[in-house]
Amino acid sequence: MRLWRSHDSSAALHSLPRDPRADEYPMPFVPYGWYAVLRSAELRPGKVVSLHYFGRALIAFRGTDGRATVRDAHCPHYGAHLGAGGKVVDGTVVCPFHGWRFGTDGACVEAPFAARTPKVSLGGFPVREHSGLVLVYAGPGEPSWEVPEIPETESKDYAAPIDDICRARVHVQEMRENIVDESHFHYIHGQSEPPVQDWSEDGPYAEARGRIARRVLRWDINNTFDAYMYGPGVMVVRVHGPVLSVTAVAFTTPVDDNTSELRMLYYIRKPARFPFRLLTPALKLVFRAEALGEVREEVEIWDHKIHQARPILLPHEKGIRAIRRWYAQFYPPDVTIPAPRQPTVPTEAGVGVEAGVEVRQ
Repeated sequence: MRLWRSHDSSAALHSLPRDPRADEYPMPFVPYGWYAVLRSAELRPGKVVSLHYFGRALIAFRGTDGRATVRDAHCPHYGAHLGAGGKVVDGTVVCPFHGWRFGTDGACVEAPFAARTPKVSLGGFPVREHSGLVLVYAGPGEPSWEVPEIPETESKDYAAPIDDICRARVHVQEMRENIVDESHFHYIHGQSEPPVQDWSEDGPYAEARGRIARRVLRWDINNTFDAYMYGPGVMVVRVHGPVLSVTAVAFTTPVDDNTSELRMLYYIRKPARFPFRLLTPALKLVFRAEALGEVREEVEIWDHKIHQARPILLPHEKGIRAIRRWYAQFYPPDVTIPAPRQPTVPTEAGVGVEAGVEVRQ
C-alpha cells in the first residue's frame, strides 16, 4: 500500500512540442511590486552575488554597514560583469576589468587614472531586508506600500524551512492565480471537491480563506488555510490543523520575458509537547514528499499551457475573476487586460450561455 499518492513525471509531457502561443501574454511580464531575490543568509558580507531577474543581469552585495543593495551587473565604463570576478572592498564593489568602484547607492566612487571621478551610477532597486529575505521593488519611483514582516521566519516554534525553487515558462500572474483556482485542488492536491473560498482585498493586499480536506498517511486532514498576498510577488499561506500546521511563504519572481521563478519556504510548526517535538523531522519528510511533488506537477502543466485571457469559468470558479481584477492594479494604467467571461449559466438543454459562447455542460 502506498503511503502517499505518486507524483511521477510524465515523459510524454516533456516531449510535447511547445505552442508559440504559450509565450504570448496581454500584460507586461514584470508587474509593479516587491519581489524576493535572495535569502539573507545567501548574501554574506564581503561577497558579490550574481542574479538574473526582470530580464536583467544583477548583483547584490553588502556595504560596510551591512545593508544589502541590488544593482545592475554591468560596469558603465566598458561593460564588464561585476559579478564575474568583481570583489567587495570597503563596502564597494570593484570592477574586475579596470578597477572602477561603486558604492551601495550605485554611484561611482573611484576610477583609477581618472582626473575626476566620473558621475555615473549603476542602476538598481529600492531594497528592504527583513524576515530573512532581501526584497526589491520593481516599478516606477519609490514604493508606496511595504511587505510586512513574517513572524514565522524568526520563530523558534517553527522548524528550519524546507526551501524549494523551480522555474516555469509562465507569467507570474498565473502562478499566483493557482491559489484561487478552486477546481485544481481536486486534481492536483487530492481534495474531494473544490473548496469554497472567501476573498477580500485592500489596495495592494488581498486574502483568500478556505479549507483543505484530504487524506494523508491514512489520516483525514481537514485544515483551514489563509493566503495573504502582498502585491504580485509575495504570498504567505498559513495552514492550521490538529495534525500539521505549516506556513508556506511563496515568492513569484519574473526571470525574463518567458520565464518565472517560484520559490517556496515551508515552515512546519513544531508539536507543542515533548516527545511529540521529536516527530518534526518525520513531519518534514512527509510534507516534502507530498508538497514538492505536487508543485512539480503544476510546473509541468504551466510549462505547456497557454494564457486564456477570457477563460470559460464554471459557476463555482469565482477566484480567478477576483484575483485578476485585483492583480490588474500592478500594471501600467494604459495596459488593457481582457476580463474573464462571466460564469456560465446552465440551461434546460444542458448548455451554458455567456457572451455568445455555447458551453456544453
